[in-house]
Amino acid sequence: MKYTKPPVSFLDQIQKLKNRGLIINNEALAKTYLSNISFYRLRAYTYPFQNNLDPNHPFNVEVSFEQIIELYTFDRKLRLLVLDAIEKIEIAFRTQIIYQWAMTYGSHWQLDQNLYRSRSQYIKHLASLQKEIDRTNETFIKHYKETYTSPSQPPSWMSLEVSSFGLLSLIYKNLKSCPEKKNVAKHFGLRDFNILENWMHNFSNIRNTCAHHGRLWNRRIAIPIKIPRKPIYNFIVNKQIYPNKVYASLCSMVYIISIINPTSTFKQKVLELMNSCPMKQEKEMGFPINWRKENFWQ
Repeated sequence: MKYTKPPVSFLDQIQKLKNRGLIINNEALAKTYLSNISFYRLRAYTYPFQNNLDPNHPFNVEVSFEQIIELYTFDRKLRLLVLDAIEKIEIAFRTQIIYQWAMTYGSHWQLDQNLYRSRSQYIKHLASLQKEIDRTNETFIKHYKETYTSPSQPPSWMSLEVSSFGLLSLIYKNLKSCPEKKNVAKHFGLRDFNILENWMHNFSNIRNTCAHHGRLWNRRIAIPIKIPRKPIYNFIVNKQIYPNKVYASLCSMVYIISIINPTSTFKQKVLELMNSCPMKQEKEMGFPINWRKENFWQ
């Protein structure tokens, strides 16, 4: 079937929303927003309040354009808060991986195939890492290439420094079980490195969503969080939560941030932001009833 829908002007977009039942109290303001935030982007925030089985997508909940913008703004604040936390976690994770293996296996341990579970994954990840090394403009990489001929790839503390978070999480997952892998997990308060593998994969997925200005509010996270059975430090008691909703990921982020930076205000900022959550949308993010009463959030 050929796509035949024509482009729609800002004024016609407003009329379309009104025809569908969205309350618009200030059309001039709505036009300003729609000229800076695309209709299609806002559609992700109106979608849950519409009957999407009907081709006309009528609103089945009384909601205003202003409330949709409040939800959009809330989600933007959530993304920025989460992105800041993930940056700190990523840097700490990168530091630990480089340090633990380098101290045991030397400067270029990342090239040693014997350290990895899967040979095919090792080859794939090494090729991806080389592409990132070749693409970077970092001065220390340039200096290595101009100064040394062997090994062709810079040492781990240079090479993995330019690796993406996603690739780094996959490299860690493919490393064999060893004291170094357990030490990294323990550094982040986890007895089981399989949990850390999962958390870092989850965080890298969320990081990509945030970096591309994607929606977090009611998103189903592609990599569901695994809840540790016996974490080293205080964690949530109510574990009957949705593993693919943002609440589970936020709990895991708060847990790690409190370890790598005990004076962090991330948890307080999450609590403050959730106090401003519009239209009682906590449930859509997987927050259980009475979650604030958990000792973990005190």
